[in-house]
Amino acid sequence: MMADWDAIILGAGAAGMMCAAVAGQRGRRVLLVDHADQPGKKILISGGGRCNFTNIDTAADRYLSANPHFAKSALGRYGAQDFIALVDSYGIAWHEKTLGQLFCDGSAKQIVAMLEEECAKGGVTLALGQPIADVAHGDGLYRVTVGGVEHRAPALVLATGGPSIPKMGATGFAYDVARQFGLSIIQPRPALVPFTLGADEALFQALSGVSADVMVRWNKVRFREAALFTHRGLSGPAMLQISSYWQHRTPIHVDFLPDHGADWLIEAKRERPRASLRKIVAQALTERLADALLERAGVQGEMGNLSDKALRQLGARLHDWPFAPTGTEGYAKAEVTVGGIATAGLSSRTMEASKVPGLYAIGEAVDVTGWLGGYNFQWAWASGWAAAQAV
Repeated sequence: MMADWDAIILGAGAAGMMCAAVAGQRGRRVLLVDHADQPGKKILISGGGRCNFTNIDTAADRYLSANPHFAKSALGRYGAQDFIALVDSYGIAWHEKTLGQLFCDGSAKQIVAMLEEECAKGGVTLALGQPIADVAHGDGLYRVTVGGVEHRAPALVLATGGPSIPKMGATGFAYDVARQFGLSIIQPRPALVPFTLGADEALFQALSGVSADVMVRWNKVRFREAALFTHRGLSGPAMLQISSYWQHRTPIHVDFLPDHGADWLIEAKRERPRASLRKIVAQALTERLADALLERAGVQGEMGNLSDKALRQLGARLHDWPFAPTGTEGYAKAEVTVGGIATAGLSSRTMEASKVPGLYAIGEAVDVTGWLGGYNFQWAWASGWAAAQAV
């Protein structure tokens, strides 16, 4: 059996559904394929089930890519306000949490239902729950075999994401197809992922469940958000953010007191010489965190009995505490993937492969990775929209 389409989109996630809906509403005959039995499975678990669907502070400098300018075109033509307008048109209530992050008041299911309805408006045909048996090209047509049927189209869109969260069915399929057609891949690695710490930093396992507002730094990159100690290492928004930039066998530096000056301990000594160092630090942090850090630093006693030099050294360490992660928790816990299909081979305007006419790549499969907080969804919407204008 055979079937002909204007465009075949592989992957019914955020980018694929957006692309299918917009292309369908432009009058294109679209087939949307996914091996999962329902569309938008990662959308459903995002944002704790509430879907952090965009970020109002979206800008290209909040994305990692071998080409930091690549995302500008798509993000500039379909921005956060465009997606908010779509959400509002469906009467979906939302709120801004922190740092420009927008979440549904209700459930992520509302976003998936909205995209399904948009696909229906565009007459999109869905082929779900069956693996893709073969992808080929010849005579100007892409051929995709699904469930014993050969589907043909002049346009093929790769929107199957990256390998993060494999239990949801995520794979590196897009990379395999891209390589098949001669596209380059920027080495993928887990991003927005917790760190693991080694036995030499096992002291911090006692802090499992403790969080703190910190400034975390790797080289010149900094994030001011919450960090969370876990039984395996470090997590929380600050750590997830810096993990996307981090490289193996390099330290990260944590400022546990970003709102305190360099000499705050010396000032505290002048004001409260009889107080214990533990009490002073515990008031600035928490008792459990203060105890662990002071034990590691090897400094105790009454403030008045401690030299300014010792306090200055301790203050400097609390402002710049190095951790040497042994690694990350990997794709199993990574929210996204850094790297992917190289942008050098794609048009930033249409997402089409420059040397392979009719082949497009969008969303997480591409080497564009956003910060935590709705940025990756906005890239999915924007890149999906851009490709939909061209197929």
